[in-house]
Amino acid sequence: MTLKLYALCGEDRSRPFSPHVWKTMLSLAHKGLSCEVEKVGFTEIPKLEGGFSRTVPLLRDGERLVRDSFDIALYLDEAYPGRPTLFGGDGGRAMARFVEGWSQTTLHPAVMRIALVDIHDMLGPEDQSYFRTSREDRLGQPLEAVVAARDDEIAAFAGKLEPLRTMLKSQPFIGGEGPLFADYIVFGALQWLRVTSAAKVLADDDPVALWFGRVLDLHDGLGRSVRAA
Repeated sequence: MTLKLYALCGEDRSRPFSPHVWKTMLSLAHKGLSCEVEKVGFTEIPKLEGGFSRTVPLLRDGERLVRDSFDIALYLDEAYPGRPTLFGGDGGRAMARFVEGWSQTTLHPAVMRIALVDIHDMLGPEDQSYFRTSREDRLGQPLEAVVAARDDEIAAFAGKLEPLRTMLKSQPFIGGEGPLFADYIVFGALQWLRVTSAAKVLADDDPVALWFGRVLDLHDGLGRSVRAA
């Protein structure tokens, strides 16, 4: 049976941008699993699968529904053990938890401070209203105030990736000689920025930019299937 993945998009349904959805899209490709991708907007998510999840990615595999990109990756390794592993064992799972924590506390807030208005502008009218209200309630200020220091955030972004840059001196992927889910976690954050904003945060010869290019090329260039903003 074909798997079904719900993916977040803006008004242009050909441009999924959620970092978490991108983690899952690459995870499925890593496992060699084909899936049907249904593109949805923010305000459609609560209606999916009887209100099973308030967020995407949401994966249906037969009668099984799984939400959250990390839980989906764990499920895929458990349900399809004969296919390439996403974690490489307990140590890989523990490493991925650390990488996810670093990405979500360091990279995601920086992307938001750069791309928040760009994301808003990608959305249809109903989703724009929802996005502005929900984000301004969460952040306590208008979207435009959040991105007021955007240029400074762009200039500082490369420095936030120094741990990855240093590690890449000794191996081509976070997973070692080949990618694991930990690579897809950081990729998701950078792909989120790539799809939503034209901001240039890395020099072309930066080791992180070269790593990002390698991940973009994985799985028949899946990451490049959506053009940069």
